[in-house]
Amino acid sequence: MADWHGPQGPFDIPDVPDFVPRRLKPWLFILFVLIVQFSGGVYMAAASDMVGTTALMQQDILMAGYASLVGMSINFAVMFRLKFRFSSRVGLLMCGTVLIAANLICASTDSVPLLVATCFVAGWFRMWATFICNSTIQLWLTPVRDMAIFFCYVYLVVDGVIQLSGIFTVYTAFFWQWEYMQWIMVGLLVLMMVMVLLLVRPRHDPLHIPLLGIDWIGAGLWSVFMLCFTFVCVYGNYYDWWEAEEITGATIIGLACVAINLWRATFLHHPYISFTALTNHNVLRATLIYLIFFTLLATEHVFEHSYATAILGYDETNMIDLNWYVLAGILVGCGFTYVTFALRRWRYRTMTAIGFALAAVYLAYFYFLLDYGVEKEMLFIPLFARGAASVIISIVFLTSILQGGMHFFVFPQALTVNGFTGAVMGATLGPAIIGEWLSHTVARNASQIGSVFTDFNPASHMPLGQLYGMVQVQALAVSIKEIYGWLLIAALTALLVILLGFGPVRPTAILPKWRTIRRLLRHEARTSTAD
Repeated sequence: MADWHGPQGPFDIPDVPDFVPRRLKPWLFILFVLIVQFSGGVYMAAASDMVGTTALMQQDILMAGYASLVGMSINFAVMFRLKFRFSSRVGLLMCGTVLIAANLICASTDSVPLLVATCFVAGWFRMWATFICNSTIQLWLTPVRDMAIFFCYVYLVVDGVIQLSGIFTVYTAFFWQWEYMQWIMVGLLVLMMVMVLLLVRPRHDPLHIPLLGIDWIGAGLWSVFMLCFTFVCVYGNYYDWWEAEEITGATIIGLACVAINLWRATFLHHPYISFTALTNHNVLRATLIYLIFFTLLATEHVFEHSYATAILGYDETNMIDLNWYVLAGILVGCGFTYVTFALRRWRYRTMTAIGFALAAVYLAYFYFLLDYGVEKEMLFIPLFARGAASVIISIVFLTSILQGGMHFFVFPQALTVNGFTGAVMGATLGPAIIGEWLSHTVARNASQIGSVFTDFNPASHMPLGQLYGMVQVQALAVSIKEIYGWLLIAALTALLVILLGFGPVRPTAILPKWRTIRRLLRHEARTSTAD
């Protein structure tokens, strides 16, 4: 156990000169990671403004935004190799340069392929820069390398920035134009690069871990599969699913990429994602939980905007103000998980049950609250519960992956699978299922309500447009309430299964020392070169 953690001296960052006070050094890298996390290329909160001023559709902007998540997910498998190949100074300068170019391109292009490719690359470099910063201050956050503690910080930053980014983007577009968000981020990235040049030393001792033996072909194939999966989920309803050649072609290409990668993994010594990572018990369990949990919360993407705009009559600024409620849930959820799960070692079953119970509260509140006269303040409880539930489940099951007993080489591959299932599939598959369910339910309810309206004499003398609008709004409200009810039943059923089925395991996820990881990676690079 001594090889994994032990007593640490006063925390310091040798890459930062001594004229910077030691206590301020970690906060310098926290500032860097905040700037990087805000730099998204495309800001999905400004989708309505972009649709109004460009030739892009809503689906195009969503596809570009999710492509950034794919880029971030696919980077996990090589992030440790990148850390020990490039110094923090070089890595941050490279990432800053790429992110500046990505923001400039996204602010000026209407080409969907270029937009998607740019956001994918931007996501890859965002993940790299984020890992540089977070790994630098990891021992400051947890001297014993307890990943349950570390992941509480990670999700506090990442999920918190997602909410704040939406708020800043909408208000920037409201007071100026949506492109100004990109220009603001370019300025902040330039400031970060200047600070890196002044405050981060160049490393003179070479790390001697080349980027050899990495299955870049496998990385490309997995990326294409993830992008095809995202394309099907985002554009499926628009193209009428597999009735269209576009969806059919994307499905065939995605399945072919998976088949080729699985075939290559049978004979490659170092595939990008191995069978060990794909079949690990904790990875499979986390994937199943993510699919169920984020499908239950997919109403966030499908219902909340429709409910707030079509039924409550909110504009974009009133809509985005609801992010403050979600942010409060994230802050409390991370703090609660830190105290109970990371420090007091509450069981995985307990934490999972709490997460699903909060999801049930979110669904139940909307089911019973749904009405035409709801005040904005009444939405605090469900949105707070959703934010807290999301970070609790994410922290708990990301921690469980490191505790899965796999070799450390497999851990980054498992993180890639976790990133895809938790972030990409969680953001696209659930909304695609719920959105299709909603469209069929609205059509059924509209036909029933419409027949009642036309049979009622006073309503039959209304102008056709007004009658149609009343029917659609009423059908939407009834359909949303109906689906919330079914999802609530599913959430309560899942909660019962969790209470009966999970074991008494407690978190003990400890990351090895950096010198141990460096030695393992050097050995892997040496054996890969020999192979």
